[in-house]
Amino acid sequence: MKFTIKHEIKNRLRIHLPMNRMTFREADTLEYYLSGFDEITGAKVYERTADAVITFECGRERIIEIVKGFSFDTVQVPEKVFECSGRELSAQYYDKLVTSVILHYVKRLVIPYDLRKIWVLIKTVKYVWRGLKTLKNKRLQVELLDAAAITAAIHTKDYNTASSVMFLLKIGDILEEWTHKRSVDDLARRMSLNIDKVWLVTDSGEVQINSSDVRCGDRVMVRMGNMIPFDGEVAEGEAMVNQASMTGESVAVRKGIGMSVFAGTVVEDGELTVRVTQTEGCGRFDKIVKMIEESEKLKSSLESKAERLADKLVPYTLLASALTWAVSRNVTKAVSVLMVDYSCALKMAMPISVLSAIKEASDYDITVKGGRFLEAVAEADTIVLDKTGTLTKAQPTVVRTVSFNGEPEDELLRQAACLEEHFPHSVARAVVDAAMSKGLLHEELHTMVEYIVAHGIASEINNEKAVIGSYHFVFEDEGIQIPEDKRELFDSLPDEYSHLYFAKNGRLAACILIEDPMRDEVRTVIDRLRDQGFEHIVMMTGDSERTAKKIAAQAGITEYYAEVLPEEKAGYIEKAKAEGRKVIMVGDGINDSPALSASDTGIAISEGAEIARQIADITISSSNLESLVTLREISTLLMKRIRFNYRTIVGFNTALIALGVAGVLPPATSAMLHNGSTVALGLKSMTKLLPEKDPEQLNCILES
Repeated sequence: MKFTIKHEIKNRLRIHLPMNRMTFREADTLEYYLSGFDEITGAKVYERTADAVITFECGRERIIEIVKGFSFDTVQVPEKVFECSGRELSAQYYDKLVTSVILHYVKRLVIPYDLRKIWVLIKTVKYVWRGLKTLKNKRLQVELLDAAAITAAIHTKDYNTASSVMFLLKIGDILEEWTHKRSVDDLARRMSLNIDKVWLVTDSGEVQINSSDVRCGDRVMVRMGNMIPFDGEVAEGEAMVNQASMTGESVAVRKGIGMSVFAGTVVEDGELTVRVTQTEGCGRFDKIVKMIEESEKLKSSLESKAERLADKLVPYTLLASALTWAVSRNVTKAVSVLMVDYSCALKMAMPISVLSAIKEASDYDITVKGGRFLEAVAEADTIVLDKTGTLTKAQPTVVRTVSFNGEPEDELLRQAACLEEHFPHSVARAVVDAAMSKGLLHEELHTMVEYIVAHGIASEINNEKAVIGSYHFVFEDEGIQIPEDKRELFDSLPDEYSHLYFAKNGRLAACILIEDPMRDEVRTVIDRLRDQGFEHIVMMTGDSERTAKKIAAQAGITEYYAEVLPEEKAGYIEKAKAEGRKVIMVGDGINDSPALSASDTGIAISEGAEIARQIADITISSSNLESLVTLREISTLLMKRIRFNYRTIVGFNTALIALGVAGVLPPATSAMLHNGSTVALGLKSMTKLLPEKDPEQLNCILES
């Protein structure tokens, strides 16, 4: 592909393709292509100018080589990329906004005054009808105030003022709708499916394949904690399915043979064999958008209070206008009061502030499912952190397999991997990866597997009962015996590693030593969270006391709990909330789900189990825990912005009303200042809360 370099600074290029403009699909194709290279940290394509801005961490020559290798014809882009793109939506609203502004001023210059009066009268009908509809519903809302202000301007023959009020109301509606749509669509895109591999059920057993290779009629196995990847019907099995992503209802529902299941829902308990009926997006994106738009979760309590206050102020504004006329007998002064209200600005600025904050969080790979969760993060004084996969790296590794039954270590590792490969946990992945790295093939050796949350797995291998899991599960729950001649070996197992126990026929067969090092940034993050006002920073883990103590000391955490069960995590959170504390829970596994649900705000690490991400209120896609600090900053600044907006709206509009009543400001000027300030505050509310970071800083935060 030929191109020219329009602008260049360190680690940033702006290029221009040899065309006047690109189609939306072409722009999405180029952005998808550029984003697929690890060397490129950011790519933004502008279809109107056929430009692309590329930020990178490599030599300039490599970027030129990448762009030269691009061709619209050869790049294969998944259809869901186009389906979920917000490019066309933004272009539509941009055109709508520009067209409205141009037409308004062109009409003033071109159309004669008498014709404009008729046009203003025609447009007035729409706003008057909107106002009267609120009376029909027995509610006094801002639409009634707008209708009264426009009608009063027409009554005083001030057609220019009436026209300006309607124009500014229209611009405000477009800006609010645009920001809302953009933020909701971005949130929906991040909640859309991203499943690469599935278990296909064949006559010879289960085979893991790419999700893109699944066809209608195929059967896929979905076990506890996993997301259902396609719409379909249950062919075998029975399970409780969490459908929050589709219905907004978090209570799991039973699914059995013949019942329909939907892509994106999660199996909470049991397992299902699903016969696929639809393999593509199938409108799931649209369903998610609808669910988000209808959800009250989008509103923080401050936002809801502001909207309720806005409606409550409408009758007082009408009363103030009537009293002004009764006292002064001056229609102009009374109209000046009607031209100014608190409601319009409150109802516009508050939602835009919240949705813009949600959009900004997504720029840092943080998906927030509603404004009230940002408010909860800002107010929280307690944060509970799971250890495995949260404080420790999401990629633990197997150091060694210690045999206790005389079988070769590699054979025991192979059998353990056969059990673990079906379940979504970082330790399970470590076992499977270790077997794979040694070339140990682990075809299905076992019968039906049973996953016991926060404990382990039970099954049969070659007609022998097999269990694998924690010390509590293997030795206390299952009563597994340690061979007498191996007691000394068992006691000498190194403490610096996590231990995964594998037993067969009631006797310990192996101990798999797992190295699960702490994330490099944890100590810094804990210190910064403490500086941000968290009074209680707590670590909870199902691991042993010795492992928990070591990690807590390294992280700088003084309050920690070891060998805790899922219900104990949730119990701690419920107790803390009963004491009046605001609690955040951060986790990644199935066993964290009860605690995530119990907390004021549940935060899931995206590399964890699907059910944790579905139940969580916020998901962090970056593997760097600095995102927690960023989330707290955005949340705190959002609350400050909302309070600032409230004070500004009340103060400025009160001053305008006072000046109007005093006769200092005529109605036209009051309307212009009021509506102008409303739009300005709305635009200000769309700006970033955090200062812009250069590409190197941003990459450091989002490093994965």
